Amino acid sequence: MTDQSHALATEQEARDIAESARETEWEHPSFARELFLGRFRPDLIHPHPENDPVEAARAKPFLEKLTAFIDRVDSAAIDRTGEIPEALVQELRDMGAFGIKIPKEYGGLGLSQMSYIRAMEIVTSKDGSLVALLSASQSIGVPQPLKLFGTDDQKRRFFPRLAKGAISAFALTEVDAGSDPANMRTTATPTEDGEYFLLNGDKLWCTNGTRAELFVVMARTPDRDINGKKTKQITAFIVDASMPGVEVVHRLRFMGLKAIENGVIRFSNVKVPRDNILWGEGKGLKLALVTLNTGRLTLPAGAAGAGKAMLRISRKWANERVQWGQPIGKHEAVAQKIARMAANTFAMEAVAELATALYEKGNYDIRLEAAIAKLWNTEAGWRIIDDTLQIRGGRGYETAESLAGRGEEPIPVERAMRDYRINLIFEGSSEIMRLFIAREAVDHHFKLAFAIVKPESTMKERLSAMTSATPFYLTWYPSRWVSAGRLKRYGEFGKLAPHMRYLEKTTRHLGRSIFHAMLRYGPKLERKQAVLFRAVDIGAELFAMSAACVRAQMLAKNGQKEAISLADTFCREARLRIADHFRNLFGPNDENLYKLAMAVLKGEHAWLEQGISAYGTEMGTRGAEIDAERAADATSILESEVLALR
Repeated sequence: MTDQSHALATEQEARDIAESARETEWEHPSFARELFLGRFRPDLIHPHPENDPVEAARAKPFLEKLTAFIDRVDSAAIDRTGEIPEALVQELRDMGAFGIKIPKEYGGLGLSQMSYIRAMEIVTSKDGSLVALLSASQSIGVPQPLKLFGTDDQKRRFFPRLAKGAISAFALTEVDAGSDPANMRTTATPTEDGEYFLLNGDKLWCTNGTRAELFVVMARTPDRDINGKKTKQITAFIVDASMPGVEVVHRLRFMGLKAIENGVIRFSNVKVPRDNILWGEGKGLKLALVTLNTGRLTLPAGAAGAGKAMLRISRKWANERVQWGQPIGKHEAVAQKIARMAANTFAMEAVAELATALYEKGNYDIRLEAAIAKLWNTEAGWRIIDDTLQIRGGRGYETAESLAGRGEEPIPVERAMRDYRINLIFEGSSEIMRLFIAREAVDHHFKLAFAIVKPESTMKERLSAMTSATPFYLTWYPSRWVSAGRLKRYGEFGKLAPHMRYLEKTTRHLGRSIFHAMLRYGPKLERKQAVLFRAVDIGAELFAMSAACVRAQMLAKNGQKEAISLADTFCREARLRIADHFRNLFGPNDENLYKLAMAVLKGEHAWLEQGISAYGTEMGTRGAEIDAERAADATSILESEVLALR
C-alpha cells in the first residue's frame, strides 16, 4: 500500500475542494429545487413525458434477448463460487450489453438512457453481481464521462473498444478519501517534457477493477495558485490496464454481491499520456459529480426491479401459505405489508422513470432529482426486501441452496437481502445523499441571506446582503403562507386531486420551514444535520408523491386505471410520514442524543461493552486517536457527495 501516514486534510480544505467542484448555477429548471423553495411546479413534470414508441421499438429486440439471457443464468452458482463465468460475460459482449448507450457510429447500440435503466432493472431483478458488472462499467465507468467530456480523438480511440465489451471501472476511493476527496493521496506528476503524467497511488473498492481493461482514475495534479492561495487540483485520466505499473493488489470480498469484481488497484509510475486527461486539469471532481447526475439514475431503476421481484415472491407465498385456516395474505398484519410493498414499488418505478424522462427531455437540471431518486428508492427497496423476508419467515432466512436440498422451491430472498444492502452505500451513501440534497436545498437562502446572520460579517456586508435579499423575501415569504396555487382544484387528477392540493400546500410549508430553520440557527444550520435531514426527507416524500400522481394519471389515461389506487394508497402513507417529520423537525431530543454520542466516543460508557468476547479489540487504534469533535464533524454539510465502493 502507499503511505497513508500523511495528516488528513483540515475541515476548511475539505470544504474548499468540495465547494470548488459544486455546480453553483442553475441554468435549467428543476422541480425538486422548486419544492425546497416552497414552490409547487407541477407544470415541470405534468403531463408525464410519454414513452418514445420509436425508441421502444429499437430497444425491444435487445431487451428481449437480455431477458432470455438473464432467465437462464445460474445466479445461485455465481453466488456460490464468487465468479462470473467468462462465457456469460462474452454473451453479454456479443449482444452489445456493454455498449447500450454508446453511439452507433462507434459500434454501440445507441439506445437511450430510459432503455438503459430498463435493461438494468431486468438484470437487477435476478442477479446483483451481474448488474454491478454492467452498471459500474457504463454508469460511471469510462463510457459516460467520455460521452459527456471526451474529445473527438478520445471517443475514436476508446468508444469502439468499449462497445465491443471492454469492461471499465472508476477509481476514486482511497483509504482516507471517498466522500471527502481532500484526503486523496494518488498523484499524477507531469514529466519534464509535459507530454505524460506519472501516476502513483492505491485505489480502494474499485468496482470492476479486477477485470477492467480501462479505468477513469482520479489523481492529484500539481497545486495551482488561485487568488494567492495554493489550491489542490484533482484530474481525471483514462488509464489502460495494460500500461506498465497497473497492478491488481487484492480482490475484495463482501457480505453480498459475491462475484463483484472489486479490488485494490495500485498505480506505480504509470506513464499516462496528457491526451488521456478527461475534460481538463483540475476538473476531475466536477466531472465525477456531473457524471453522477446521470449515473445515479441506474440504482433507482434497479431498486424498482428488486421491488417487483420481491412483490411477486410475496404475493405468491401469501396466497399459498395457509395458517390458522386461511392464506397468510388474508391476515391483516401480512396484508398491510403486501399493500405497502405494492404501493411503494409503484412509487419507486414512478420516481426512477420520471427522473430519467426529465433527463431525456433536456434543458432540465436533474442533480436533485437524481439524488432524491437514489436516496428514496434504495431505502424504500430495502424495506420491501426486509418485509419479504419476514413474510417468507424461516424460508426467507434459509438459503436457496438449502431450500432446494430439502425439495422446496429455491427462492433466494436471503441472497437478495445480502446483494441489495450495498445500494444504500453505492454511489453516495444515504447520509451523503442527504448532505448533498440539503446543501442544494438551502443554497438560495445562503446566497441571499447568509451574510446577514453570519457573525463574522461586517456591518457593510450585512447591509449589502439585506439590500439584495429584501425584495425577494418581501414577496416570497408571504406567498409561502397564501398562494394563488391554493385555488387550483386539479380536477384532471380525479381521485388523486386531494393529494395534489396537499402537495401544493405542504410544499409551501416546507419552504417556509427551511427559512425558519435558517433564521433560528443562522450559520450553525449547516451542522444541524438531523434538522436538515428531516427537511430533505420531507422533500423526497413530496417528490415521490408527485411522481406517483403524474405517472398514475398518465397510465389511467392510457387505460391502466388500477394505477390510481396504487398511487392513492402510497400518497396516504407518505402523508403520515411527512406529518411525523414536520412534528419532529427541530428535534427535541437532538441535543441529548449528540451529547450522549460524544460521551460514548470519549469512552465514558466503555463499561457497557464489558462481558463480551474480545471480538473487535484488535482492529487497530486509529479510530480511537480521532478526538470526539473531529469524529462528529467528519461529514460536514459541505463535504463532497461522490462515491463509496466504486
